[in-house]
Amino acid sequence: MLARDIQTGLKQFLVSSYEPADSFMHGLMRRFTDEEAAWLKGPYVQMGLPFAVGNAGRSFFSSFETEFPGYLHQEMAWQRLSSQHLAASTLVATGTGSGKTECFLFPVLDHCVRSKKAGEAGIKALVIYPMNALATDQARRIAELVAKVPAFAGLRVGLYVGGAAGAPGTGMVMTPTSVITDRDTLRKNPPDILLTNYKMLDYLMLRPKDRKLWANNGPTTLRYVVVDELHTFDGAQGTDLALLLRRLRARLKTPEGHLICAGTSATLGGSSGTEPLRDYARQVFGVPFAEDAVVTENRLSVDDFLGDAMVSYMFMWTPALDAALDPELSASPEHAVQAWFEVFFPGVQQPAGVEVVNSTQWRHALGGTLNNISCL
Repeated sequence: MLARDIQTGLKQFLVSSYEPADSFMHGLMRRFTDEEAAWLKGPYVQMGLPFAVGNAGRSFFSSFETEFPGYLHQEMAWQRLSSQHLAASTLVATGTGSGKTECFLFPVLDHCVRSKKAGEAGIKALVIYPMNALATDQARRIAELVAKVPAFAGLRVGLYVGGAAGAPGTGMVMTPTSVITDRDTLRKNPPDILLTNYKMLDYLMLRPKDRKLWANNGPTTLRYVVVDELHTFDGAQGTDLALLLRRLRARLKTPEGHLICAGTSATLGGSSGTEPLRDYARQVFGVPFAEDAVVTENRLSVDDFLGDAMVSYMFMWTPALDAALDPELSASPEHAVQAWFEVFFPGVQQPAGVEVVNSTQWRHALGGTLNNISCL
């Protein structure tokens, strides 16, 4: 079972990382982890209501259509960040899976498309990631998006992070699954969008061979500076990043108020208001963030989500069900699903045989049955 695998992995991590080495205390952490009831809770399943959808459909941007209609919080971010609209610095503080990347990426791509058509060369957007792994994963997603949307044809995105740059002769052109990673190519023909981390950004402003990256940039060429997972840049890292961004503006002679700054995080902000968050972002980016600069998620209410739907089945939980739902009683996930079906849907006939649990037809039927449940 997935939950058991996670719990076992967590126990192994705690023991291997924190088990005392001296003979007197040795075994303390293992004894602690063996008492699972004292610290292991769950697993819990949380199902949030859907995000509210915006009003523009797929046609918010004039240069292209999005694949799906944007959520309301995405449209709010686009309205603020788009250089054709408010062009205002913005912080996106929404949950995991809410489309934070699209909140800044679509305005950036839209601006780059229009700038490129106007014949402007140079780096127009800089996206800073806290980790190379995150930058690499996002680079793949961006490459797929550029290849999918005809309006983005010809846009060049570069990835400049530490570590091996790739085998000789690779990473010189955009592909449907990768961006440009060859450093000589990036220096000779700088990309429209540059993905990097704050350590490499320091090198890009110090090393003489990397100065070519900024050769085509005038004072107003760079329009966007985005910091993903802004909350990870705390303490000394936050100070380093703040000084780097100020050096960058000084190097490029960027006019005051020209940059559109964006920060994203799933954990920023709180119930006490957005002033501490905005002040933190102001210190990092060196630009002011207005009171309405923080975009948060908007979910449907229960009434909006259910509407006039008819609930045909009610499931009432009782403590006695805990034993019936014990995963240790099942030999496999398939056996567990089949046994739990009878608990949740008493009297509903299901196909015989454990092997059918993995079939598409059985899963579709289960989804239809779950759609009519109201759990209390």
